[in-house]
Amino acid sequence: MASARLAAVAGPLTRGLGGVILGRADPATTAEALPAEAAGSKNMLQLIELRWVAVLGQVVTVGFVHFGLGIALPLLPMAAVIAMLVALNWLSLVWLRLRPIVGSPTLFVALAADVLALTVLLYLSGGLANPFISLYLLQVTLAAVLLEVWWAWAMVGITCACFLGLSMAYRPLVLPVSLNSDPFRLNLQGLMICFVLDAMLLVVFITRISGNLRARDARLALMRQHAIEEEHVVRMGLLASGAAHELGTPLSTVSVILGDWRQMPALQALPDLAEEIDEMQAAVARCKSIITGILLSAGEARGEAPTITTVGTFLDDLVHAWDTNRPGNLLIFENNFGKDRPIIADPALKQILSNLLDNAHEAGATLIRLRAEREGEELVLSVRDDGPGFPAEMLAQFGNPYRSTKGRLGGGLGLFLVVNVVRKLGGTVAAGNRPEGGAMVTLTLPLAALALAEGAGDVV
Repeated sequence: MASARLAAVAGPLTRGLGGVILGRADPATTAEALPAEAAGSKNMLQLIELRWVAVLGQVVTVGFVHFGLGIALPLLPMAAVIAMLVALNWLSLVWLRLRPIVGSPTLFVALAADVLALTVLLYLSGGLANPFISLYLLQVTLAAVLLEVWWAWAMVGITCACFLGLSMAYRPLVLPVSLNSDPFRLNLQGLMICFVLDAMLLVVFITRISGNLRARDARLALMRQHAIEEEHVVRMGLLASGAAHELGTPLSTVSVILGDWRQMPALQALPDLAEEIDEMQAAVARCKSIITGILLSAGEARGEAPTITTVGTFLDDLVHAWDTNRPGNLLIFENNFGKDRPIIADPALKQILSNLLDNAHEAGATLIRLRAEREGEELVLSVRDDGPGFPAEMLAQFGNPYRSTKGRLGGGLGLFLVVNVVRKLGGTVAAGNRPEGGAMVTLTLPLAALALAEGAGDVV
């Protein structure tokens, strides 16, 4: 039904210079993953980058300690641990390609592997006497930021167990004579290096991870907003369908009465009155046609086959109908689409284009231009006028219901429907003011959303 077509809305909201752009949803985050899981994959990439930094730091540290300070280290076992981290990074990248959805368990396993590698390296290089023992706090901090509370506490337990284990079993370091005279100073220097490294890594990566989490929260808030809009559109669809049913009977009654009046000899003798009766009958017929369109869109009446047309014919019919019902308006249609293409005539698209033209007319525009262009596989429709343009507060809340400058009760629903219908079709709406004066609204629609399926019917 029409309410369902208007209601399924999702897409990020971004603001442009001098206007506002309401965009389509990102399929990668709507169809394939929930916002939290999308943030999880980004956080996994951050852990992979951190692990590359750790591998580089470990290679430099081990080389400096062994060859620069002359402290004998078991290079082969340490090299095996570092090689394991490199292999884990490559496997993690392959995992993200095959399964882009990453949750807390996967992140926990990745952090636990890093803790295990750190524990083995510390075991081989002095245990608790190694100043880099405080790197455990980096892992705990990352767990507290990235993981759910129970996983974070599990990481605390693992690091505490590793810390306790290193206090009981480790390979002691044998210092050369030149360093054995003042081991405390050497330990302080190591602590200082570890502190600087910890602080830099925490600032860089926690900032990035916090940005991912903020983006996730913003997306969740946007989805909640779209859910509220969806409910609002559903209510509007139900009210429109109910009103169409209620208005059908009185309009039929008025049509019958006008027909009877038209046959009365007394009224036929008054040509002016007879002409007015004809105008009233035409107005009633138009109202009944509008109601029929509402019921058709709501699924109350269905044709035997979808209405098939082309981009050019669809827009020509729209312009002709709008011009016919609003004589005296200057509407210029510029068809720069190029080679015509079959599409399914979407009544919702016709309605929102009519809404944009009506808005321009009601704003006092004397010249309205409707332009159709093709950009790749997208249909770009722009409505430009020479009216007063959009007020700044209107642009700031463009597309929100009941935001109107007309001062009319219930106004502001036209642009609300425009935004939601275009979003449902996977397109974007951009609104702003023209430098030379007047307003401009641009609809960008993927042609695939209006494409004609093979065997759907004949073009009319």
